[in-house]
Amino acid sequence: MSPHRVRDTQEIVEDAMLASLNGATRIHVTIGDPIAQVKSPAGITQGFAARGLDAIMIPLQVEPAEVEDFFRLAKRLPTLDGIVITVPHKPFAFGHCDTTSERARVLEVCNVMRREQDGRWTGDMTDGGGFVAALKRNDFAPKGKRALQIGAGGAGSAIALALSMEGVSELALCDTDTAKRDALVARLGRHGHRIVPSDRADPAGFDLVVNATPAGMKPGDPLPVDISRLEAKQFVADIITMPVITPLLAAALQKGCHIQNGVQMFEAQVDFITEYLMGKN
Repeated sequence: MSPHRVRDTQEIVEDAMLASLNGATRIHVTIGDPIAQVKSPAGITQGFAARGLDAIMIPLQVEPAEVEDFFRLAKRLPTLDGIVITVPHKPFAFGHCDTTSERARVLEVCNVMRREQDGRWTGDMTDGGGFVAALKRNDFAPKGKRALQIGAGGAGSAIALALSMEGVSELALCDTDTAKRDALVARLGRHGHRIVPSDRADPAGFDLVVNATPAGMKPGDPLPVDISRLEAKQFVADIITMPVITPLLAAALQKGCHIQNGVQMFEAQVDFITEYLMGKN
């Protein structure tokens, strides 16, 4: 590095993290199978350092056959304070929590666990919380708005629940897999969250349009909604991180819509998880 180059904030934070690693450093891990594609450990570690916490996040490859043994051991390690869970382990993680948030309890999955002061482990499902936090960063408040969501998979389930908990006036849910859609509608309905099943991905008349499917990741993917029906007053969000501007978002921009991309959701979720692991939410 040139002695004359000004060091940026990230470099300063990273140097501070390395300098502070010691026997008192609190450990957090991210588990999954596979794990190589996971990008959050660096962001969460930087988040700890920026908040003055002597802690680090480490990625671990844990195969499904080993996940039960992992949880039994991990929960007994005295310097391990948190676990972030990616596919395919979220349902298993839920079963190893002593307590959970309403979000995790309704969906019966969790993607983050923390050790409480009494030694018990509590869990949450943050996909929806990260999505809503990103909306608010983009000056869109879901309360009282009409929303159309396409996609009832893992992330879609969490987002639908979060939007309902935020008080949207209507949430229409569309998915080409109608059995999956109807199962989610029924599950949320049992907990008092009214979701309207829809057979048409028609965005007309909605304030918020959400793509919670992989449509747009690959060239030639069909558009998740009828873009001819988009209007400039609408807010359009996509959870895909690559490409950052999906064909849906590109079409929305051409219509004059406000948009939110998947990277913005990811960044908000990293902050949300960091705060959760620190016991702040």
